[in-house]
Amino acid sequence: MKSLCIKTNNSNLIDYLLNELNYLKLDDICFLSKQFKHYNNIIIHYKGENNSLFIDKISTILSLLVIDELEEHFLNNILIENYFYFNFSERKEIIDICFDIMAEDISFEYNKKFKILHKLFYDYLFNNHKLYLTGFTNFRLKPYLNILDDIVTEAVNSFVIEKEYLEFVSLLKLYINSQKSNCELIHIIYSNSNTILLDENKHIIDVSQNLLDTKILSDISFSTNDYTLNTLLTLLPNKIYIHLIDNYIDEFINTLQAIFENRIHICTDCNICKLYKKEISPNTI
Repeated sequence: MKSLCIKTNNSNLIDYLLNELNYLKLDDICFLSKQFKHYNNIIIHYKGENNSLFIDKISTILSLLVIDELEEHFLNNILIENYFYFNFSERKEIIDICFDIMAEDISFEYNKKFKILHKLFYDYLFNNHKLYLTGFTNFRLKPYLNILDDIVTEAVNSFVIEKEYLEFVSLLKLYINSQKSNCELIHIIYSNSNTILLDENKHIIDVSQNLLDTKILSDISFSTNDYTLNTLLTLLPNKIYIHLIDNYIDEFINTLQAIFENRIHICTDCNICKLYKKEISPNTI
């Protein structure tokens, strides 16, 4: 007979374990929960002969417990330890980004974490009959925590970039709203992330001539579209017609809409659109 004792005083974890044990599909098993002096003990007895299968089942339950019940706690601890300068609200946003990152390839990320946890629990339970759950999760999960640490790093980078982007947009909005417009209208012919600028008389505007009067003061870059944005910030038109030749709104167009707001007008089927769709391939703009 193989017996295991899992010790913890966390009532949520106790409920989780008891619930999972109730649904455990394994013959010759019995368990009980009993409060001793310092810990609540979940005692599990297995009377069968396949001890490896028994330990595998218990390791699976414990691995899922860590992922389902403790993962957010570990992510928050990593943030507090390594990025203490973020406040509570910012940490919450970063944790949400962590879960978004893991959800991008949820099967791969989940399986990777589960396999590591399962091996850690299995190797320990194979040679021990007592498991102090808090101590184990605090001191024996380093390979698993390394994965979470990488995810937190990626989430922090994403958060900082997004924060810089929003500050960048806010500053440019303040700038254009405080300056006098230098022209009434500009047309942007946009396709495949490339632009042609036309003035109100439909003459091409040379974006390079505006580079000496740079308005963009940020590490955020839109590649060749930096020149387009700088030209718009120099001329500050009252209206900007964006002609989407491939009918696709990308990050740069979204940024123009955020900065220039109601000055922006999106167009996909006017005479200018039809002309460029007919005469110019999107890949050659």
